[in-house]
Amino acid sequence: MDAVETTPPQIVENGLLNGRVRLRQLTRGYRAGMDAALLAAAVAPQTGQSVIEAGCGAGAVLMQIAARHPSVQLTGLERDPVMADLAMQNAVLNGVEAATTIRQGDVAAGFRALNMTPADWAISNPPFFDDAGALRAPAEGKRGAWMADDGLQAWTGFLLKAVREGGRIVVIHRADRLADLLALLGEKAGSFAVRPIHPFADEPAKRVLVHAIKTGRAPLRLLPPLVLHDREGGKHTAQAEAILRGEAGLNW
Repeated sequence: MDAVETTPPQIVENGLLNGRVRLRQLTRGYRAGMDAALLAAAVAPQTGQSVIEAGCGAGAVLMQIAARHPSVQLTGLERDPVMADLAMQNAVLNGVEAATTIRQGDVAAGFRALNMTPADWAISNPPFFDDAGALRAPAEGKRGAWMADDGLQAWTGFLLKAVREGGRIVVIHRADRLADLLALLGEKAGSFAVRPIHPFADEPAKRVLVHAIKTGRAPLRLLPPLVLHDREGGKHTAQAEAILRGEAGLNW
């Protein structure tokens, strides 16, 4: 049988955080954008702490965390071998390979299958849909980023196992799944803080950032919203632009 020739994926390099981060990613398929920037801005580890990201893709979130918080230990779990390889390439490109571990594996297999120690922070931008009939089928290159084959419960269950007691969980997801996130994470975590993300000030939130503490018991806090765009001609609001440039974070 003749060998099957495969075309190597096309790669583009982009700059994030006003050029502080270099990111190699696929020219076609899922591309890191605002959600990755917001998730990274919402993580504030102390020096020497550890962060695990479930579904790290090409490492956009991890590399932005590394730029914002040097001396943090980073671990990414990624199912797609091409993306996992890109994530490690990006760690090298940004000079943080010594502090970065990329594991190829599936969230559905569970955290125990990794034989790792729970981290101080467990974070994720899970696929937004777990019902294939809920939307028009995404392009094949984006399917893994959009469709959660094992449901949101697999992702929240992984995060709850991946973080130590008293550690922090941060998730960015669709606003209409907020009740599900709170119920699923609430099985072993609490002290919730929720930040709505609005496309415009006069439109409903489409995303939420959810912060939880494993074994936390404090009352839920609904934080001031983040508005991404204004209607005065600017592409982003001043706050959103400052986050994208790495000049501001999102405190809890």
